This record gives sequence, structure tokens and C-alpha cells, in this order.
Amino acid sequence: MALPDFQGKTAALIGAGVSNTPLAGYLVRAGARVTVRDRKAEEQLGEAAALFRSLGVQMICGEHYLENLTEDYLFRSPGFRPDLPAFTEAVARGAALTSEMELFLENRPCPVIGITGSDGKTTTTTLISEILTRAFAARGASVFLGGNIGKPMLYRIDEMTAQDVAVVELSSFQLMTVGAAPDVSVVTNVTPNHLNWHTGMEEYIAAKAKILDGCGRAVLNYENEVTRTLARRAACPVTLFAHERIPADALRPEDSAIYEEHGMIVFRGAGGDEEFPVLPVADILLPGRHNVENYMAAIGAVRGMAGPEEIGEVARTFRGVPHRLELVRTLDGVAFYNSSIDSSPTRTAAAIGAMKDRPLVLICGGYDKHIPFAPLAETLLSHENVRAVVLTGATASAIEDALRAHPDFARRALPILREADFTDAVRAAAAAARPGDAVLLSPACASFDAFPNFEKRGERFREIVAAL
Repeated sequence: MALPDFQGKTAALIGAGVSNTPLAGYLVRAGARVTVRDRKAEEQLGEAAALFRSLGVQMICGEHYLENLTEDYLFRSPGFRPDLPAFTEAVARGAALTSEMELFLENRPCPVIGITGSDGKTTTTTLISEILTRAFAARGASVFLGGNIGKPMLYRIDEMTAQDVAVVELSSFQLMTVGAAPDVSVVTNVTPNHLNWHTGMEEYIAAKAKILDGCGRAVLNYENEVTRTLARRAACPVTLFAHERIPADALRPEDSAIYEEHGMIVFRGAGGDEEFPVLPVADILLPGRHNVENYMAAIGAVRGMAGPEEIGEVARTFRGVPHRLELVRTLDGVAFYNSSIDSSPTRTAAAIGAMKDRPLVLICGGYDKHIPFAPLAETLLSHENVRAVVLTGATASAIEDALRAHPDFARRALPILREADFTDAVRAAAAAARPGDAVLLSPACASFDAFPNFEKRGERFREIVAAL
């Protein structure tokens, strides 16, 4: 499919977010008359508004920003549901509703590896990019990293050649309306998440599953019930990964497997024709069982494009993505870790598991995504190394209710501190910690009650800790 001819057309960018900001310049250069529509007042958009104005872009801001959608093309930011009445009415009048990622996938000039999942997708995406960057350097090709992580992709499409590869993280919001799947699709896991945005778990799973529609090859988590089910239905060869050897009867003749055995990550080819070690688990610098899974997923994705040498080099040197178990400072024997990216209970469970050998004072709470907190309560009360929890944000009461309702709460008598203000919560955690403890920011919730994104939340945590 060729990119639309935007010359003389009108285009509305719905939301002045990360994906649409560089898209404005791309569309202006393509000859489109561009309007940016955002609920915020123009003065609240800061530098983005100045950029749009410098491009000659019209801006419609404020409460009525979605009225009179008369443009030819509507570019939806990922956070906007595609079935909003304003969109439905505009499409009925002849508008084309699309997104930056949809157009990129439909017109990609190089192979694409797409990664989604409830947890682990950012680390897995980064690992794949790091491994392939090393492998592709020798052949003079480039790796383009973007999507839900880093930069948008469409405005860089003219830089790409058939010899390159694009590695894109994809959210359920982006996947709901895509019509073209990546060449290689990875689903790390699917657990309850974003249920404030999706109509329910069924829609959330369906959105994640769209990454498999028409893809050439898939990499899926055998230990997760949802992705194991998706693997059985996949119309392409699948690589399943797990911590233990996967039963032969779980694999179709065209499927392969990656698993951990005798301290090694092992690859087993389709039909069992080949089986060889890829990476010693001890070489992985990142802590935690979940990061072994992330490496398994990455190994499956880069198969045929990179080998054990590049994988091993990354494992021994890569220290992780920012805001993911990031050591900020050690003060008076207390280590402070920023894991602001942990926006769901399963992410927090993985973070606690990765630090199971150290006493923890945990900071939890944030924006309410309408997901259950009983699993989080189970995690906190079953890990004896969690000495105290400081609750903050919009979900503080819901998390405390889940903790107190758990049958083990009386036995553990886990201290619960409540601080409405984020700064006060960090200071309270520091005051509760003893030498040898770690203060861990792992909110189990999104940031939108107090911060525009998890990065800003993590940056604020660093600032508070630095000032202690």
C-alpha cells in the first residue's frame, strides 16, 4: 500500500502527544494543511505549541476541540478510543480515521518486529534493538527503535531501506485498529491492565491478539494462559518460551521452543531437529526471573538475524531501561530504586521478586485503571522481605482495602503508611527504612493522577531522593 497523497489535503492531529508532534512536520512537508486538536489550553502545551505555530499549523484547543471535524484525515493519538462519537460521525461524512503507527505498518519499507504485552514489553523491545544493532553494524544496516517506546516511526520512513529493521513497541491502544501486522510479533504476556480504557478483559485480549493477524512468525509466552491460548490459534509458526522444557505435545510441527535448562537458555527447533544452548542465565546482568523471560522473548525474535555472540554481549553489558529497577542512590545504608515503569500489579510482583533477598519499603499507588488489587495484596503479603508499604495517589484506599481483606494480613501485620502527596510519600518511605533496606518505587499503577507519564514520575522520585 502506498502512502496517501497529502498534497492539498487537510489533516487533524487529535492530541498533541509524542506520536503526533513530529508527525505535524512530516504532514506539512507533504503538502497537507494541518490542524492540531487538544483538550488542553494552548498555553498548557508549552514547547509543543510553539513548534506547531512555527510550522504554520492551526490549533484548536479547549473543551470543544473535537467539534466540527471536517478534515480529510484524522490522526488518532493512542489514548483516544476509535469509537468516539465525534470520530464515528466524521468517518460517516467521509473522513479517514487512522494513526501514525497504522500508516507506518501499512507502508513499511523494511521488516518490522513488533512487541506487545502487559509487562516486560519495554525491556524486551530494548533488548531486541540492542542485539540487532550489534548484529547489523557489520552489514551496514540500521535498526530503528520506536513506537510506544522512544520515537514515532512514520516521519522516519524515508530514511529506511529494505536492509534495515524496525523494532516497535505496540500498546493495546495502538493495536486496536491496525490493519497490518509486523513481520515478527512478540507477546510477552497478557494480564489485566488498562481496564479503565478498554470495555473489559475480552476487548483488551482481542487488541493484543491483533498483532498476530497476518504476521510471518510469532514469539509467545508458554507460561501465560492467554498467550498459550493465542499460540494454539496462531496461523503462523510460533516460538514458545518458558522457564522449563516445554512438552513436545504443546508444539505443532512448525513450532519451536526456548526454555531454561541446567543454567542455560536453550533453543529447540521445529520438529526437534536442532537443540542448542544460546546463553548462560548467569551472564544476564539484569536481576529477576522476569528478565530471563525478557531475554527468551528477545532471543526468539532475533532468530536468524543475530546469534549467541551478539546476545551474550548484550546480556553481559546491558543495565536496563531507565525507570526499571534503576538504582538512584545509596544513603546511610539505604538503597533507593526507581521502578516507576511498574504500572500494574504484575510488574510490581516481578520487581519484588527480583529483589527478594533485600528488605523493602515499597511505595505504591497512582492512577486508577480499574484493575483488581487482590493480586498485589497477595504479592506484598507473601513476600516476607516487604517490611512496609507507603500508599499514595488515587488508588491508595483501594490498595489498602485489598491488603486488609487478605486472610494473611493479620498474621503479617504489614505496616501501611498513607501520604496523599508524592513527595511526602517518598520521604516517609526513607524515614521508615533501616540500613540494609531498599526503598523501591514500584507503583503498580499508572501515573496520570499526578504526572503526565511514568517517566516524569520517575524523574520526580530521583529529584526527591537526591535532596534527602
